[in-house]
Amino acid sequence: MTYLFTSESVSEGHPDKICDRISDSILDLHLSKDKYARVAVETLATTNRVVIAGETMSHTPISTEEITETVRNCIREIGYEQEGFSWKTVKIENLLHNQSADIALGVDKDGAGDQGIMFGYAKKEQGFDSNYMPLAIYLSSKILQDLAEARHLGQIKGIEPDAKSQVTLEYDHGRPIGIKSIVLSTQHAEYMTEEEVRAIAKEYIARALPAGWMPEDKDLLINPTGRFVIGGPDGDTGLTGRKIIVDTYGGYAPHGGGAFSGKDPTKVDRSAAYMLRYLAKNIVAAGLADECLLQISYAIGIKEPLSLYIDCKNTAKVDEQKILKFIKDNIDLTPKGIINKLDLLKPIYAPTSAYGHFGRTPDDFGHFSWERLDLSEKLKSCF
Repeated sequence: MTYLFTSESVSEGHPDKICDRISDSILDLHLSKDKYARVAVETLATTNRVVIAGETMSHTPISTEEITETVRNCIREIGYEQEGFSWKTVKIENLLHNQSADIALGVDKDGAGDQGIMFGYAKKEQGFDSNYMPLAIYLSSKILQDLAEARHLGQIKGIEPDAKSQVTLEYDHGRPIGIKSIVLSTQHAEYMTEEEVRAIAKEYIARALPAGWMPEDKDLLINPTGRFVIGGPDGDTGLTGRKIIVDTYGGYAPHGGGAFSGKDPTKVDRSAAYMLRYLAKNIVAAGLADECLLQISYAIGIKEPLSLYIDCKNTAKVDEQKILKFIKDNIDLTPKGIINKLDLLKPIYAPTSAYGHFGRTPDDFGHFSWERLDLSEKLKSCF
């Protein structure tokens, strides 16, 4: 059976991703001063204006000047110095206030910071090393990462920060066999012609794809409207948390509905999703399944999860219920247990704000700790 599946990604300069970056950077600012800080920050960006709202609680006060500097640094690092949106001239409105005492009451008892459902997923794509991520979202993000890196390094000129990509894969009996089409819309300087933009875009698309997988020229839809000069928040308002499918698995797996960015790890819609990704990835890496979906649920103020579910999509090599029992017997799924296991009380979140929270490379500073494979050997030995 053959079928097509499509995933999209967006760049760090997309209006929604600017907002995710600002929210996560404000979170990092708080955690750098007080690792037990509580933070839930929402950001709105539009033409030369940023509005920040949300709730925080910290034993170390954060000044308005520090928040303002953090916002400007985010915009500068992304690369916005345009007439309609510039790190130098943007007006910043700060509406942050103290966390609700009613919410704090449950979290102070080590309970979940909210109710909700979360999912984790991993997939071994036959014939491809996509870091246990579905291939379409992996390639969509890689195209944009490579393009952004070249822009930051000055290797290309005239390409601006705002961009979106979309990859449509063809599958045959669950195995990816080719790319049907690619859409890439990238903001550019007014002086650039369509042909110049297309030439740059094709070069970085080709770099990101497996050898021999470049689709026909007619199936490369680059700036389909013909012009993309007005972009970023000047062209489209951005909000934190509007790209949750881009942030996760590109539509290959369900999403619980809660966004990640701007939330400290007591919020289980972030930390529990990280833990389930960690578990699913290690299950697949251990060879217990080629695909693994996990779901968990919590009630606000309650430590233990209410439910835990597994579905290996008929790829499991062992009894799924035995895998579930292993998790319940060996993994602490309370918010405190997750935070301790993944070492989440660190200012590690700004890099998650673009190009996905999953399928990234962990490092010695604690970034993307949920991508480690340190549980896979234990899983192998138990089965």
